[in-house]
Amino acid sequence: MAGAARSVTIVGGGLGGALMAVFLGRAGYRVTLFERRPDPRQGGAGRGRSINLAISTRGLAALERAGLDKAVLDVAVRMRGRMLHAIDGTLTFQPYGHEEHHVIHSVSRAGLNRLLVEAAEALPGVEVRFGHRCVDVDLEHGLCVFAEAASGATKSVAADFVIGADGAYSEVRQALQKTDRFEYAQSYLKHGYKELVIPPADGGGFRMERDALHIWPRGGFMMIALPNVDGSYTCTCFWPFEGANSFSSLAARGEVRAFFERVFPDAVPMMPMLEEDFLLNPVGSLVTVRCSPWRWKDKAVLLGDAAHAIVPFYGQGANAAFEDCIVLDECLRAFGEDAQHAFEEYELRRKRHADALAELAVGNFLEMRDKTASRTFRLAKKAEKLLARLFPGRFVPLYYMVTFSRTPYADAVRRARSQWRAVAAAAGGLLAAAVLALVAYIAGR
Repeated sequence: MAGAARSVTIVGGGLGGALMAVFLGRAGYRVTLFERRPDPRQGGAGRGRSINLAISTRGLAALERAGLDKAVLDVAVRMRGRMLHAIDGTLTFQPYGHEEHHVIHSVSRAGLNRLLVEAAEALPGVEVRFGHRCVDVDLEHGLCVFAEAASGATKSVAADFVIGADGAYSEVRQALQKTDRFEYAQSYLKHGYKELVIPPADGGGFRMERDALHIWPRGGFMMIALPNVDGSYTCTCFWPFEGANSFSSLAARGEVRAFFERVFPDAVPMMPMLEEDFLLNPVGSLVTVRCSPWRWKDKAVLLGDAAHAIVPFYGQGANAAFEDCIVLDECLRAFGEDAQHAFEEYELRRKRHADALAELAVGNFLEMRDKTASRTFRLAKKAEKLLARLFPGRFVPLYYMVTFSRTPYADAVRRARSQWRAVAAAAGGLLAAAVLALVAYIAGR
């Protein structure tokens, strides 16, 4: 290919950066992937920092292109729906869909990251360097400066272009922010997150329904749990930072246990390390990032959280980053050595959909936290599934389009609104016809 000898620096060895290294390595580029953290295969990934991933259709499509989908599914747990835990112990199951393929897959973030890094390292044109933090970016010359964790020494690395896959606090994006007319906005939820663990049952196996994402919705805050193949569950508390029912309100072991026994009573017997995990694990923040443009000439481009960080409540963060990789790979292949036009086309195809997803993610937080326990909400979801069965292909719920298809996010939102307008119009027409029939019947008596 025309770009076979071109060099690329990827800043950030997380999910998107590692997968992009695989795509570019297979396309013949010379790729150097830099990650600030130490090699996860040589130590822990950091205590309590990994919200489990919910990989669905978009993510699987990218992994299939990399030849990694089967390896990922082998270490994933299928989730068919949400299992809601009421305070009194009542369980309510809400299926994600009505067909066999309407499932999502719970995957360990750290495990998937290791798999992607190893796939990248196996390619002859790819080099991975851990313990290198990007401290400066010269956009004009495609040059990045890295500080080595072990020695503190800095080194400059030049490449034909740079890919910023370095997360919500991207150093590459900060360089773009210094350019003229760059637009940037970030917003934080008043809620943070803390990770806890439900270990496997004695003798192995799962302590709860394994094929479900478990939710303890409590109105204003919640806890979730995603299953792992070893029988454990990765739990995440999404609570306010301050005020009632907040992280700041619990500072002692006794306070933690008393709170959980009152608010999440059925979970407490399954969490033998509850107090230790809660007091030792950090609280993370939840940020939404929007920016434009995602690129600088033919020298730099952003993907994943660096371009469009979102909160995790639609389960689409990793899926969207992986879809970025698909589209960027397609654009680079289509435009050959014309990287500038490739980057422009990539942003044109992705930007508005990333913005739409950001809104969906915040909205789904309110749904999971406040609405899932509502009988009215459950009836509405059942009606939505019924319409999908009665009018297959004509009425497709928004969640189906986002999770079980590759319909671009903004297009899915637009179609969902259009469908509900049609349903409302049809219902109005039926009501009008019924009223006219009743009037005619009365008049004819």
